[in-house]
Amino acid sequence: MRKNATATTPHQNLRIAVIVEPDEDGERLIRELQRLRCEVRHIWPIPPQLPVDCDLVFCTLVEDMPKRIPWLPGEPEAGLVLVDRGVSNLDLKLIHNCAAHGVLHYPVVQRAVQTCVALAREHFLYERRLRNRIDKLDENLRTMRLVERAKSLLVRVKNVSEEEAYNYLRRQAMERRVTIGAVANAIIDSHELLS
Repeated sequence: MRKNATATTPHQNLRIAVIVEPDEDGERLIRELQRLRCEVRHIWPIPPQLPVDCDLVFCTLVEDMPKRIPWLPGEPEAGLVLVDRGVSNLDLKLIHNCAAHGVLHYPVVQRAVQTCVALAREHFLYERRLRNRIDKLDENLRTMRLVERAKSLLVRVKNVSEEEAYNYLRRQAMERRVTIGAVANAIIDSHELLS
């Protein structure tokens, strides 16, 4: 069965910055990305900081690459694919320090580019999902600490049991249509203000 010629590719409309020399291999890389229907922007020379207004960045691997990455490790703002020109020994420690989502080796071949785009994009999205989960877990932990602190204040000030203090927090949250953490925070703030 033939696929519909107008069907979208999984990479269509990805915004990709390509930061490589405009030589034969660089031009081939740009053509292969365009063939995948990506929106390609070529940048040369390498800027002091990599762009963050794109989905993927293909950038020539240089010694000071970690200094050019504008995001914190573990919190990427774009997928990063390092381009190895193959002119010197591969520095695996440098690649590791860049926390790249992929590496593309010259000479450029269609299948390698397609695979690199797919894997780098999925790796980036997976990393972002993990970061969101971590942020939610951190927020839950902060909320639990606030609730425990507010409960202990209520137990001490109102002379109630822990269960009664927790039920009071829940009732207040439901009546005010806010989170239990917000109620706990307000109780702690008001107690500190009055102390």
